[in-house]
Formats: sequence, C-alpha cells, structure tokens
Amino acid sequence: MAALLALLSSALWGMSDFLGGNASRRLPVASVLGISQLAALLLLVPLAIATGALDSPRDYVVPGVCAGLVGMCALFAFFRALSLGTMGVVAPVAALGVAVPVVVGLARGEQPSALQAVGMAVAVVGVVLASGPELSGRAGVVPLLLAVFAAVGFGVVLVLVAVGSEGDVGGVVMTLLTMRLTAVTVMSVLLVVLLRRRGADLGVRRTDLPLLVLIGAADVAANGSYALASRSSLVSVAAVLASLYPVVTALLAYRFLHERLRPIQVAGVVVALLGVGLLAGG
Repeated sequence: MAALLALLSSALWGMSDFLGGNASRRLPVASVLGISQLAALLLLVPLAIATGALDSPRDYVVPGVCAGLVGMCALFAFFRALSLGTMGVVAPVAALGVAVPVVVGLARGEQPSALQAVGMAVAVVGVVLASGPELSGRAGVVPLLLAVFAAVGFGVVLVLVAVGSEGDVGGVVMTLLTMRLTAVTVMSVLLVVLLRRRGADLGVRRTDLPLLVLIGAADVAANGSYALASRSSLVSVAAVLASLYPVVTALLAYRFLHERLRPIQVAGVVVALLGVGLLAGG
C-alpha cells in the first residue's frame, strides 16, 4: 500500500507540474502559485475540521512552516524553469532532489533491503538519464540553474513533510495545512507587489480559475499521499517512488504539447520504471 501511495503522489505531482508549467507560460508565475496554493488551503481547512486534526499535538508546526517556506521558493523556481525550458527535461533535473531524503533516511539509520537499495540506485540513474539533454546545456543555463535550486528545495520539503507526519494521521493533515497557510501568506505579499506593478490586474481571467484550483488540489493530494506513504514505509524508499513524477510530466508534454523526447530520455524512463519494479519487489 505504501508503494502505491508513493506512486500515486508521483502521478499527481506530474500532472500538477505539467498543468502549472503550462499555465506559467501565459500567466504570471506568482498568480499561478498564489491562487493554486489558496485553493489547496481552502480544501484542507474543512478536512482538518472534519477529522479533528486541529486538536493534534503541535509537533507539526516547525516542519510545516519550514516546508511551506522552502516549498514555495522551490515551486516558484520550478514553474519559472518550466515556463522557460522544455518540460520533459526540466522536470527530471528537479527530481534529482530525491537524493536529499535518501541521504537523510540512511543517516537516520534506515536499512533498505538489498533489492530496495538496487531499485533506488536504478531509479535515480533513470532520472539522470532522462535529464541528459538539460545537463548538456542544450536547453539553456537559466532553466538548469532554476531546476537545480528547485531540486534541493523539493528534497528538503520531502524530509520536512515526513518529519511533520510522524505523529497521528491528524499530524499529516495539519502539516499540509500549515505548509499551505505559510505558502499563502508568502504569496500574498508577492501578489501585493505584483498588483502594484500591474495595477489591479493579476493577469488571470475567470476562465483560468478552474485550472488553477485543479493544480492546487493535485499538489495537496500528492503531498498527502506521500506523507501517508512515508508513515508506513522507509522515507528513503517512499521519496524515491514519489520522485518519479518527471515521467508523467514528460509523457503529458509529449502527448499534449508535442515535445520531442530524445532517445536518452526514453531510456531514462525505462530505467526509472525498472527501478520502481525493484523497489516494489523489495
């Protein structure tokens, strides 16, 4: 079940990244992030009330706030990179942040089985192969630097979400709620600056709102799936499975934006999926 939850988070993150990156090509990144994160927050509030999560121990506060701050900076850099570069090669670079929770998990004494260890290595190699064109510099230096920054941030967020979710299930909900509340607060400041620069126009039409709500809903659902997976599995293993979202992003970009996948990317996808099989088998 933990493996399925982690893979579900990959699918949801991949879809959210595709939609968010595509929206950021025609809308201000601050508007995309601000509205989508507000939608996620509004979805979490009734869930927290209904589940009684508001009465959970406050151990989630510090990791939740830190995850919100780091995650917002990483998302801003990532969406900007997606808007400037090629989705199918920017997303895999950002996914290299999986190295952060893997190293942290091993340092905390996690001991994956031999098959899981091989699967983790194979999956990470697959992501590196899928990143080949971007790492060669052909897609531009700026998207690469933004994606690397996002990678580190995403890796830190995976660790913080796992730490905040170590208590009861209410801790999972409240960690996600605290993340979104922090992110919305930060984005509100940025949107005020944007409003002053653009007047009363956020650059978003009413017809764009359903898409932005969907982006926020998919992102928070992905975080929730990963948090639950990390509670019942090794963080290092759950993080690797949850970080395979570039496969989804690349395939969606190929299908709907007709972005060309290079042979090395196709090989990377195949290798990454092989790693998933090994991890599931372990």
